[in-house]
Amino acid sequence: MTSPQHELYDTALLGILQHVGNIQDFLHVYFGFLHRKTDFYRLLSSPEDKMGFPPGVAEKMVLKVFKSFERMAELERERRLSQQNRPAEAPPPAVQELEVRSEPEASESGAEPAVPSEPAADRPQPEVAPAEEAAAAGGSDRDRYQADPESYNGAVRENYCWSQDYTDVEVRVLVPRSVVRGHQVSVSLRPGGVRVCVRDGDQERTLMEGDFTHRVNTEDSLWSLEPGKCVVLSLNKTSEVWWNAVLKGEDEIDVNQINRERSMETVDEEEHAVLDRLNFDYAQKMQGKPQSHEMKVHEMLKKGWDAEGSPFRGQQFDPSMFDIPPGAVQF
Repeated sequence: MTSPQHELYDTALLGILQHVGNIQDFLHVYFGFLHRKTDFYRLLSSPEDKMGFPPGVAEKMVLKVFKSFERMAELERERRLSQQNRPAEAPPPAVQELEVRSEPEASESGAEPAVPSEPAADRPQPEVAPAEEAAAAGGSDRDRYQADPESYNGAVRENYCWSQDYTDVEVRVLVPRSVVRGHQVSVSLRPGGVRVCVRDGDQERTLMEGDFTHRVNTEDSLWSLEPGKCVVLSLNKTSEVWWNAVLKGEDEIDVNQINRERSMETVDEEEHAVLDRLNFDYAQKMQGKPQSHEMKVHEMLKKGWDAEGSPFRGQQFDPSMFDIPPGAVQF
């Protein structure tokens, strides 16, 4: 989801896009950076590895982000159409709603099948394997959660699964297959808690209700419906902390066992500058070239090298004469 922080990078990204000339080459630049400068493509080969991702997770993370912004684009299109066609419509609810439409598969005769009316208890199975089946296949709960983007850094609960990164939490609440329209869903989202209800026939049923373990920013949070599958809550954290549960009183995860690496987009400009300098210094050191602190001192020494009265005046500047410790320069 977008935020004012993301807009800080618009100028730099626009400059790259204008330079390469098209989206395809821009994506090559972006993923090339991830390949060269991060552990995005590094695979976890053993439980002791602390960097990288399980096989397939990095790809699913990219698809997850793509789908998130695809939903936002659909929301914007529907809002524009609503303003054009129904100007007298009642004001929208506090939480933004997006109904994701999917084309039903045609039957062999070519006719579109009707949506079956099923009991409220009939829910689609979560894509994450149930604990019993997964346990039979071997591996811990945490390994299974980390292997699926819908529970990455989170967990699978009775009727929902959740995942998180440094700034956002995504919750996928399972709904009956008969829930296919946005008006069948009611989401009450507040900074300290949430209530998710669905209307199946003449009955309204609460699927999720409780207080968050941490507060969320409702202005930058939204929900959407994947028809017949789940309600997706995209929650923006108000504080940059790792959640050990979504709702108070529920089973907690051990945040020391999740991937707590921060993505580059969550790092502020000052931290970016430090990381860039460290990367530059490492590359310079590997090539046997001066590092940033040495270069800064060299620039100051050059000014006095040829100054009036200097014993080195007229000689070529020789940086090897100076041993400059990193702590000698303040950045």
